[in-house]
Amino acid sequence: MAINTDKNSYTILFAIAMVLVVGSLLAFTASSLKPAITKNKEIEKQQNILYAMGVNGNESAGDITFVAKEKAVESFTANVSEQIVLEVKDGKVLKVMTRDEFMKSKDQGAGKEPFLIDIKKEQTKAKNGESRFLPLFKGLQDGKTVYVTVVRGKGLWDAIWGYVALDENMVVQGAFFDHAGETPGLGANIKQRYFMDDFKGEKLLTDAGVFKGIKVAKGNNDPVNNDKDDYEVDALAGATITGDGVSAMIKKDLKLYMPYFMNLKMNNN
Repeated sequence: MAINTDKNSYTILFAIAMVLVVGSLLAFTASSLKPAITKNKEIEKQQNILYAMGVNGNESAGDITFVAKEKAVESFTANVSEQIVLEVKDGKVLKVMTRDEFMKSKDQGAGKEPFLIDIKKEQTKAKNGESRFLPLFKGLQDGKTVYVTVVRGKGLWDAIWGYVALDENMVVQGAFFDHAGETPGLGANIKQRYFMDDFKGEKLLTDAGVFKGIKVAKGNNDPVNNDKDDYEVDALAGATITGDGVSAMIKKDLKLYMPYFMNLKMNNN
């Protein structure tokens, strides 16, 4: 018996069948690709940390060249001498853990590398009055010890984040910023090299040891950023809200690391 394809019931059944078939194929594809996607995200984090540390393939002034993906894990192991995790609450460092101590900690789940700490979840924990974990990555830049910190905030449209390398005096030695959905040519320029390089040499503390942060400022009269004592970098044209987001996340998140650096400085003197 021939099927009457003109009936509404046929159209509905056909549509349902197609949705089920396509849905199943998409679910299978997503499941199959999940391990590869997860691994790529892990490698990307390592590349970003290394970039902030100064381990990259940059040559000309405008380059942004990461360590090659196939060499990222090896390079991360070679250049990051220590992965440190700070447990902080209410502006105080409760505990300083090595990589091995953190990976054995029951609070975060056995086996997780410090560079995989979910900063968004840790910020939520802090908002709920709980202690949170802060990752810190120690390595060398031109023979000098640097510490790569992690920051996360809100831009105009979505999340922004970054990795900021500091020396023991909390002077910026390098930075990498990224975003989830800022406007191309405007807020998205936070990941342009000319913007990120402006942060190099900027201080976070006054001579008296007061935390100031770094402001992305309009009209700071220093477009080539020669003044490293003003706690400012030049703003991005047409991206005021994104710039304010960068300023806020630097002030909010890097201040959390301050007790560690103060203790580090005392122990080195």
